[in-house]
Amino acid sequence: MLDSLQLIALAPILLWQGRKVRQRTLRLPEAAGARTGSLGQGLPLRVLLLGDSAAAGVGVGRQEDALAGQLAAQLSSEHQVEWQLLAESGLKCQQLLSKLDDLTVQPYDCVVLSIGVNDVTAGTKDQQWLAQLKQLQERLRRDFHVQHIFISAIPPMQYFTALPAPLNGYLGRRAQRLNRLTAQLAECADGLYFMPIELGVDPQMLAADGFHPSGQAYRLWAEQVATRIKTTSFT
Repeated sequence: MLDSLQLIALAPILLWQGRKVRQRTLRLPEAAGARTGSLGQGLPLRVLLLGDSAAAGVGVGRQEDALAGQLAAQLSSEHQVEWQLLAESGLKCQQLLSKLDDLTVQPYDCVVLSIGVNDVTAGTKDQQWLAQLKQLQERLRRDFHVQHIFISAIPPMQYFTALPAPLNGYLGRRAQRLNRLTAQLAECADGLYFMPIELGVDPQMLAADGFHPSGQAYRLWAEQVATRIKTTSFT
């Protein structure tokens, strides 16, 4: 981790690079298509997907090719999946908490959460991050009777091709720190699972903007989440 003096010295460069990235990075839309559906046969499974632009499917054209559609398809081999997606580009964890007000209160068996990249870029402090995750967990359990919450790791931002050095390294280290905090929280909470996602560092895993997942990355991500859900006991 950069010490304070190094960070102070690099701050003007990081700020300048951040502005340039926002100006130059290709703006991709959220995936089109239904954000709720039913698929498969078998034991019923009610799945809620929550999060930011990655959860919303930025990087592919259709929800069928994004995380929600791919995950529902993977789970449908063993379950009758009732799924719903609540996601929006740019959301931080605190904003996601507020977005829950848009949902009809009903029970879900599990939640798949993709959040954190915007907290990294916005500089959300460690204690704020932990407090907001705890609030989110409590809200999901209280209002939506969720048994199991699967939190996808923040991706390794140091490999985002849209980010130049040293900005990529700084954001990558910050993402790793928030991931460690999330993993520690999950170790102490029943029914809360931190999920490192193994996608490798191949540029083909990134969409045309060099920032969001490609269709191939969404497929691998969904496979790993589905495998974890399938090995979880729902009572």
